[in-house]
Amino acid sequence: MQGMMMNRPLSIIDILRYASETHPRGEIVSVRTEGDVHRTNYRETMGRVGQLAHALKAMGIEKGDRVATLAWNGYRHFELYYAISGIGAVCHTINPRLSAEQLIYITHHAEDRVLFVDTTFVPLIEALADKLPPNMRYVLMTDREHMPDSKVFFHCYEELLEGCPAEYDWPTVPEDSAAGLCYTSGTTGHPKGVLYSQRSTVLHAFTIAVTQDGSLKEASRLLPVVPLFHVNAWGLPYAAPLTGACLIFPGPAMDGKSLYDLMEREKVFSAWGVPTIWLGLLGEIKERGRNPEGFGEVIIGGSAAPRSMIEAFEKSGVTVCHAWGMTEMSPVGTDGGLSSDMKALPFDDQIKLKMTQGRRVFGVDLKIVDDAGNRLPHDGVAVGELFVRGNAIASGYFNNEEASKAAVDPEGWFGTGDIASIDADGFLRLQDRAKDLIKSGGEWISSIDLENIVMAHPDVASCAVIAVPHPKWDERPLLCVVPAGERKPPKEEMDKMLLEHVAKWQLPDDVVYLDALPLTATGKVSKLTLRQQFADYKLPDAV
Repeated sequence: MQGMMMNRPLSIIDILRYASETHPRGEIVSVRTEGDVHRTNYRETMGRVGQLAHALKAMGIEKGDRVATLAWNGYRHFELYYAISGIGAVCHTINPRLSAEQLIYITHHAEDRVLFVDTTFVPLIEALADKLPPNMRYVLMTDREHMPDSKVFFHCYEELLEGCPAEYDWPTVPEDSAAGLCYTSGTTGHPKGVLYSQRSTVLHAFTIAVTQDGSLKEASRLLPVVPLFHVNAWGLPYAAPLTGACLIFPGPAMDGKSLYDLMEREKVFSAWGVPTIWLGLLGEIKERGRNPEGFGEVIIGGSAAPRSMIEAFEKSGVTVCHAWGMTEMSPVGTDGGLSSDMKALPFDDQIKLKMTQGRRVFGVDLKIVDDAGNRLPHDGVAVGELFVRGNAIASGYFNNEEASKAAVDPEGWFGTGDIASIDADGFLRLQDRAKDLIKSGGEWISSIDLENIVMAHPDVASCAVIAVPHPKWDERPLLCVVPAGERKPPKEEMDKMLLEHVAKWQLPDDVVYLDALPLTATGKVSKLTLRQQFADYKLPDAV
């Protein structure tokens, strides 16, 4: 027997329509590439999104067409999110940090019709235009005053909107229609496309809004440092309007000083981003001797946050929420918020919980399996490969049959490639990426565990542990360290710290000092690059 309820398809544009009517004065503040700060709100944005929808239709964009963006976090990029999906097209956000080869590949693979570009990226487009899809058109996201001379013809964003009505007759599209396209960072092989639907995006927004009920509320001021071009800024552009939270967009300036100044000026309460970003902010906080005014929460994801970082924020009065997810998961899969009884635990016990990746969010199921695919218990002891399923998790990859077949197991669960344990209270603890684990003499060593300990050394700014070949033990750990100052902390000091937590056989065999760690296009440490860099490295006892 079926229920007797109306069946209205879930639609992304309804989020902004709701915000414009219920939270009309919710602010959107943007640091623009033109050098100034722009202010608007959800009501004004709804009108501009209507104008943009008319402009897209005038350019010939139809349902299912891919419309690409190459832009920083700002109000125009936010408008594109809603106008493109609102008319039934697909918003394809491109990561500008990808290599030229990858940028060329994904624009062709996605068959993009139009590319919207921030002024910062004009030189990049000029260098690649003859290799990008031949019929693609370009729109520069600025006004006529700031249009540059260029060998590439750019339409002017603001001129496209001029004269267009603010009202738009938004079509009703099936909720399983494609609405967004993000490509993985392509650390192995070509980037793979993850195609989000109207339904999955709205459900994911609901999940974020419910999970982050501390920061996502009316008039709360949020800073998405995680880019709009990286997995839809973790769903914030959709979840924030639902609750009326204000969005403070940083534009291209994401160094510690610029973020501190912006947070101080705009009284940001909650900031979202990857650990490498927060290293810079913590350095600025230390330099100035206090947190930015109003700063009370940081959401850390993308890669594991070291204990030293979590402690530094918590001791300064900033609550840390450690989360985990993937591009293929829309992306949030777990949340590290503590329950009221957990907040009453001693500080050290709270930190131990916050060092995990938290517990699953609603709509996401987790399982760990052994090498044979058998399920393992959630007892905090068993360790296996992590699989996920849910209403906002990819069932395959866009136009990639081979990768799609390899992505899911016979039960339809998506394989994450992470090695993890899950305890009886549901807390997920990632041991490592399967490809980053170090197999030494038949035993596994977690690079994440070693890194978290070493990061607590006062003379270490950042570090990474990778596997290097060994003639006897197959692989052994090599510690790569970026010193915090002139002093290079000797290996003996770091070994002493490590021995308080790990067995002697897990100690790195050697340490190398670097000026900086290589980063991926999404701001994570690129261990692939490090492994390539030290592929021929000879450990002291292996020479």
